[in-house]
Amino acid sequence: MAYNEKLADRVREIIAVHHKKVEEKRMFGGLCFMVNDKMCVGVEKERLMVRLDPEKYDEVMEKEGAKPMDFTGKVMKGYVFVDIEALNTKKKLEYWMNLALEYNKKAKVSKKKK
Repeated sequence: MAYNEKLADRVREIIAVHHKKVEEKRMFGGLCFMVNDKMCVGVEKERLMVRLDPEKYDEVMEKEGAKPMDFTGKVMKGYVFVDIEALNTKKKLEYWMNLALEYNKKAKVSKKKK
């Protein structure tokens, strides 16, 4: 198991309430949820990757379990890792999911590879 299937199921449940156009892609050793053709959240073994408004980055970094996303060795503002221990209730997971889904509405679509 490359990613936490239980967390992925919880994410699916929240996304399904509001979105029908969802695609799941295996990437970065985990599972990425694309909403409206845009990267929204990702599930790894012990953490959630959240794409959010870069303007909210400093504010959310003070939240329990939040860590900078430095996947390539460089911190990427607008992306945050959240430790699975900080997602132990539906309300806590919904907080992060709502940030990602709200930003998804205004995020730019990635360029398609030809």
